[in-house]
Amino acid sequence: MILQLNLAAVFTAVAQATVRRTKPILSSDRILYPALGFLGVIGVWWIIALSKHELMPTPPEALVANLDYILNPFYRRGPGDLGIGWLLLASLRRVLIGFGLGAIVAIPIGFLIGMSEKAMMALNPVIQILKPVSPLAWLPIALAIFNLADPSAIFVIFITSLWATIINTALGVASVPKDYLDVARVLEMPRWRRILKIVLPASLPYIFTGLRISLGVAWLVIVAVEMLTGGVGIGFFVWDEWSRLNLSSVFLAVLVIGLTGLLLDLALAQIEAWVTHRRRAS
Repeated sequence: MILQLNLAAVFTAVAQATVRRTKPILSSDRILYPALGFLGVIGVWWIIALSKHELMPTPPEALVANLDYILNPFYRRGPGDLGIGWLLLASLRRVLIGFGLGAIVAIPIGFLIGMSEKAMMALNPVIQILKPVSPLAWLPIALAIFNLADPSAIFVIFITSLWATIINTALGVASVPKDYLDVARVLEMPRWRRILKIVLPASLPYIFTGLRISLGVAWLVIVAVEMLTGGVGIGFFVWDEWSRLNLSSVFLAVLVIGLTGLLLDLALAQIEAWVTHRRRAS
């Protein structure tokens, strides 16, 4: 009897602790307001669809039309008939390769600019001239160089990923307090050790901010690039479905693109939290 009472007390305490932990998650500011925002977007879509019903499907009609894509995202029914999951993976591969190469190049350049006034004077005009150029303007140059769609798309992502990371890295390096560097000089710390022990940890938040901006822009650009180059990818899927006047699939692709961009940003933010040991913002 006493054992049963003790077990009941333990289960009650666990249940109360679980409720206390989940209550903030289920509060109105975490669930209700985002839900209202999405319902508002769906409502606007529904109203526009009813006024243009001959061209645009309503949300329930789009859901029914896309059930095959949703339930079977990784099907293979022929050379050009792939599930939306395979198309998404193809686009992600291009983005991650181009973004990774861009980060490898941009971070050292940012360190060089932030630590050397001469390098800043030499490279800053070049960056300011090339940064405003539309990413799609690089596509003809990439096609002329590589003569293939896939490496051309990766090259455009690479160029797109440079600028925000370079600028934020340089800003972070330049923002390191001078007192820290003066103490390191007094201690006769080697330059490479100063960079690893002082400059890099202090500038990591700036670096990750630049990386998150670059990744968001890269994911934005890949859709437009794939529309122009064709092949396998979520961007070409959007253009192909629009050519068939199949707006239901276009709406599905828009949702998938948006959710993927959100997950990429959350993943990079989590990596930042692990590396910098800072609590990630909600």
